[in-house]
Amino acid sequence: MDIRGDDPFRLRSYRNAAEALETWPIPLKKIASQEGLAGLLAIPGVGKAIAGKIVELLDRNTFDAWERITAETPETVLDLLDIPGIGPKTAALLHQKFKVSSRKELKKFVAGGGLDLVDGIGPKTAERIKESLETF
Repeated sequence: MDIRGDDPFRLRSYRNAAEALETWPIPLKKIASQEGLAGLLAIPGVGKAIAGKIVELLDRNTFDAWERITAETPETVLDLLDIPGIGPKTAALLHQKFKVSSRKELKKFVAGGGLDLVDGIGPKTAERIKESLETF
C-alpha cells in the first residue's frame, strides 16, 4: 500500500491494527469462532473494515483487497526495497513516476542518469544505489 501511494491514513490504520494483532494473547481464529465480529472489534485498532478482512482471511486464507493490491503491484517492485538507499517512499516514487518496477529496470534507469531526476536522492545515496546494483 505504501509503494502504491495509497492513503496514508488507511495505511496507518492497517499498521496500528497489525501491531495490536501481533501481540494479542488470544489467537484470532479462536476470537472469530467464539465471539465473531464483535470479538475482533474489541481489539484496539481493529475497525469494521479490518475485522471483515480478518474474517475473510481466516475463511479463505486470503482476502479480496489483498488479491487486488498484489495484482496491481508487480512483485519485483518489492525487490527494490532490498537495495540500500531505497525505502518504501523512494520505491513508490520510482514505480509511480518513472515506471521502474524491477532491479533490471532500475539498472537501466541509473545507467541513463535517472537518479538525478529523483527528488530526495542525493549524491551519497545515488552512489550507494549504484554500488549495490553492481553487486546484483
